[in-house]
Amino acid sequence: MPPSSPATRQRLPASIWALGLVSLLMDVSSELIHSLLPVFMVSALGASMLVVGLIEGAAEATALIVKVFAGTLSDWLGRRKPLAVMGYGLGALSKPLFALAATLDMVVTARLLDRVGKGIRGAPRDALVADIAPPDMRGAAFGLRQSLDTVGAFLGPLLAMGLMLAWANDFRAVFWVAAIPAVLCVLLLVFGVREPARPAGAPRTNPIRRENLRRLAPAYWAVVALGAVFTLARFSEAFLVLRLQQGGLPLALAPLVLIVMNAVFALGAYPLGKLSDRMRHGTLLAWGLLALLAADALLAWTGHGALAWLGVALWGLHMALTQGLLATMVADTAPADLRGTAYGMFNLVCGVAMLLASALAGLLWDSLGARATFAAGMVLAVLALGGVLVLSACGILTPARPQSPPEAPGA
Repeated sequence: MPPSSPATRQRLPASIWALGLVSLLMDVSSELIHSLLPVFMVSALGASMLVVGLIEGAAEATALIVKVFAGTLSDWLGRRKPLAVMGYGLGALSKPLFALAATLDMVVTARLLDRVGKGIRGAPRDALVADIAPPDMRGAAFGLRQSLDTVGAFLGPLLAMGLMLAWANDFRAVFWVAAIPAVLCVLLLVFGVREPARPAGAPRTNPIRRENLRRLAPAYWAVVALGAVFTLARFSEAFLVLRLQQGGLPLALAPLVLIVMNAVFALGAYPLGKLSDRMRHGTLLAWGLLALLAADALLAWTGHGALAWLGVALWGLHMALTQGLLATMVADTAPADLRGTAYGMFNLVCGVAMLLASALAGLLWDSLGARATFAAGMVLAVLALGGVLVLSACGILTPARPQSPPEAPGA
């Protein structure tokens, strides 16, 4: 057996693991609150469903807008970590406000502060992962961060259910607990993540000047377009919950839908991310779309029983196959000094696509029923699969990995 190459023996830097744990802790904190917040607003503060929808819509729109500016600012500064610390810090600061909220105005303030924090940290954090990870291990790095992030996404609701049962539905006590992982997250980011030094003498330029934006190659914009189409085909996971509830799932068990989906997502993201460092990206994206097609077909067919739960699991597999990989492809196709801007634009386009997809899914559900919603998802997934096959045939989706240096004779 030939000796392993230096790249094979490499391990992910400790800062990548720290960033993954940062994501895990903040997701536990956020999901502890967000899994209960709509019920809290309606039952404890007397909000209508319209008000809940307006608050959530305004919060997500705020995060989308801030993402672009934060990514661009991180490129201009040549530093990612300070903005990531600011974003996670604002998220941590918002948690006690939820516990203290006695009116809807205070909930709105806390929710917007939390989403501003998310918008500030998203693109700089992803750019920081790309900056720290060895180029031939980016898939593994993004897969690991996504996996740990998703672990937090299902631990949070689980913890929320347990604490609500233990503390007789005391919302405010649970919200106070959410502040603990949020503070730990910020401390870990400050003391556990080392940002690479900016090259000496590197000029500071405006990333959104025309000549700089022209450096974002067609391959990058192809990845952005793919991300948008993938998102259109994969509307909000809330419709998975609604489909199984329609099929007879008790309300108290509704969080299990997202727990199952996120468990599959978390278990698959890291090994599939490592696999993406050795496989053609187009192949993995195609498999991800086939998983989504199968999920849509099963959920269009039925909303209960083993087939419906298999559809939920396949949805999670689709996420594991595609989400970290798309983030890796952004890093591979964008110049290093424009990565923040590149991630900001990518997140903005995908976020807008998610809003449109979810609105379309809701409209189809109301007018034609649940089957029409998932059938439309199948059609969009087929279109996305066609795009992947065309771009892959053109060589655009083939990873451009730097080759490991040849070993010296006799080594």
